[in-house]
Amino acid sequence: MIDVENLSFSYSGKEPYILNNVNIHIEKGSYVTIMGDNGSAKTTLAKLMLGLLKPVSGRVSVKAKRMGYLPQNARNVNSQFPITVSEFMRCHARAIGLRDNDEIDRMLKSLGMLGQKSELLGNLSGGQLQKVLIARCLLGSPELLVLDEPSTGLDHRSQDDVYALLKRINAEQGVTVVSVEHNLHAAYKNSTVICSIEKCAVKTNAVAGLKGGSE
Repeated sequence: MIDVENLSFSYSGKEPYILNNVNIHIEKGSYVTIMGDNGSAKTTLAKLMLGLLKPVSGRVSVKAKRMGYLPQNARNVNSQFPITVSEFMRCHARAIGLRDNDEIDRMLKSLGMLGQKSELLGNLSGGQLQKVLIARCLLGSPELLVLDEPSTGLDHRSQDDVYALLKRINAEQGVTVVSVEHNLHAAYKNSTVICSIEKCAVKTNAVAGLKGGSE
């Protein structure tokens, strides 16, 4: 589903590269976790996979008709903006051409947030908002989910619920999941592949579905 070939990247467009000659192959239906220290370009790699950034050299190919994305900065919501959870979800649904309000309810229910659909988005706790943002990126039956720190702001029980849902849609619906993580427990429990970024290099833990490296 995702092929990264000889990818090098820096925000300046020249050396030194923060990702250097990276090669990764992610099979459809994999659950891939990207790990690494702060500043190791985990989020940058995810954005390159999504096409939000362009490689300085090399190429990224993604074969997915519909993708769901949970960015880190999506949690910076203006608490003064008067929009309800339901309105927020409907806006995204219209943007992707979805007219099924029942699906909105199903996604909110799957994250335990159906009872808050009439609440103002700015009045939610950090954990509640994170659940709504995850529910939003599940709308429209995406083939590929790219999640940047999905457990941020969640208590332990909510983390377990969210990862159980992601694992279920990965296993039962064949949705490919790529998750940027600091959560070691979640990574080792849920992933079919762990991809570790160390000093510009991408190293992968031995599981079927992905081959990677850097020179």
